Amino acid sequence: MEDGARRTIQGQGGDRVKLNVGGKLFETTVSTLRSGGPDSLLSALSNRNSDDPVFIDRDPEIFSALLALLRSNRLPLTAKRFSNQELIDEAVYYGIESQLRSALAPSQLSGIDASLFSTIRPSSDGIVTDFNAVDADGSVWVAHGGQVSVYDWSLTHNETIRTHLDYISSIRKVGPDLAVVGSEFESGLHFYNLANGRRVGSVEWTDPSDPRIYKARVNAVVDSPDSVFAAFECQHKENCVLSIDKSTMKAVSELGRQSGNSAKSTVVGKLTFLPEINALIGFSVTAGAFGYSGYVRLWDSRSGDVVWETNEPGSGRSSRFGDSFADVDFDRDDLTMFKICSKSGDLAVADLRKLSEDPWVYLEEKNPCMRHAGGGSSSLIHCYRKQVFVGRGGELEVWSRMVEKGSDFERERVLHEGLYRRNYMDKVEDAERGIIKKIEGAGDRLFVTREDAEGIEVWQSSQFSGAVLNL
Repeated sequence: MEDGARRTIQGQGGDRVKLNVGGKLFETTVSTLRSGGPDSLLSALSNRNSDDPVFIDRDPEIFSALLALLRSNRLPLTAKRFSNQELIDEAVYYGIESQLRSALAPSQLSGIDASLFSTIRPSSDGIVTDFNAVDADGSVWVAHGGQVSVYDWSLTHNETIRTHLDYISSIRKVGPDLAVVGSEFESGLHFYNLANGRRVGSVEWTDPSDPRIYKARVNAVVDSPDSVFAAFECQHKENCVLSIDKSTMKAVSELGRQSGNSAKSTVVGKLTFLPEINALIGFSVTAGAFGYSGYVRLWDSRSGDVVWETNEPGSGRSSRFGDSFADVDFDRDDLTMFKICSKSGDLAVADLRKLSEDPWVYLEEKNPCMRHAGGGSSSLIHCYRKQVFVGRGGELEVWSRMVEKGSDFERERVLHEGLYRRNYMDKVEDAERGIIKKIEGAGDRLFVTREDAEGIEVWQSSQFSGAVLNL
C-alpha cells in the first residue's frame, strides 16, 4: 500500500516541469505545456529530461496569464492589465496564438445583448470614407481619405498605405494582401498590394465606339472567388457593371449597360454576390420630388443574363404603391432579401428561391411601444448571422428570427409577418453620436460608421448579457 502510494507521488513528480521566465520560477505539468500543440515552444520544452528549470527571457506576468489559459482555456482577470497586442506577441513567441485567439474571440453575435465594445480610430484622416469587414478572418480594411489601413481579428492595426487617390469611396479586400479601391471623384478601379503599398493594376471602363464612355468612376464593388464586379458611371450618367478577372486584373465582360436617364437605369449603388446561387445582385435608389424610386436586379454571374428584376414604385397594383425601398440587403444563410420602406419605415422580406412580381412579406411589430414612424434616406439595413440590423438616423436596432417549436424544415422556409421581432440595441447617448452611414458584420462583431464622426464603432456580445469584457 505504501509502495503504491510512493510510486504515485513519484509519477506525479516526474510529470512536473519547472520554467524560469524572466527570473520568476513557474512549476507546471507536461500535459499543460503540451496542450499548446505539438509545434509550440512549450511542448518542445516539456520533452526535456533535465530537472533544472530552463530559463526563458520573457515577461513573467504575461506568461502567467498564458499559462492560466493553457490550464483552463480561459484568460484570467489579470490579463486585463495587458493590451491585446502584448498578449499576442507573447503567444506568438510561445507558439500558442491559436489558443489565445480562441480566448479573445467575441461570443456569437446576438443583437439583443450586444453593446459598444471599442472604436477603431485611424491615426490620420480619422473620418472613415468606406470599409470592408471580412467575415473569413475578422479583419477590417478601412479607407480614410486617400489612405487604406488594415486591422486584424484582434482589432490591432497592421499597416497603412497611401494611395494615389485623394478620396476613396469604395474599398474591398480581394486577396490575402490585395485590395481594390475606387473614388466617386476620380476614374478607375485600382488594385493595391498592401504588403508593399504599390498599385499593381488598374481597370478603366472604355469603349472606342462610344466617345461618351470615358473617365468612369466607381460607385460600388464586390467580389466572388474568381472575379471582381464594379459599378462604373460616366460623367454623362451612362453606367454598367464590369466583371474583372482577379488573376489578370482585366475586364472580361460588361453587365447591363444603361443610359442613366431614368430611375430604372441609374448606376448601381450597392452590389452583392451570393455564391450559393451564383447570383450578382445590384440595387439602386434615387430620391426625387415625388419620393424614392429604384430597382433590384439579379444577374446570373456566369452568363450575365438578368434573371429577375423589380422596380419601385411598381405598377400600382400593390397595396404598398408609393412606399418604395430606401435600402435592401440579403441574408446569405437563409437566402432571403430584406428591404426597408422609405415612407413607412416598415421592414419586408422575400424568399430568393420564390421570387415573383411582388414577393414581399411585410413584418409586423406587435409591441406598440416598439412601433416606429417613417423611414427616409437615413434608413439602412444589414443582414448578419440570421439577424437584420437596422439604422434609423442615429438609432440602431435588430430584428431577430423567432424559433418556432415543433417546426420542420418546410415550415421554417415559410415567411410570415410574425417571423421576426424587433429590439433596440443602443442607448440614447449612442444614438446622439450621429446618423448611421454604414453597417457591416464580420467575425461575430458589428462595425458601424456615422456621418462626420471619426472611426468605426465595434459592437459585440459578451459572455454575460449586457456586459462587455475589455481585454
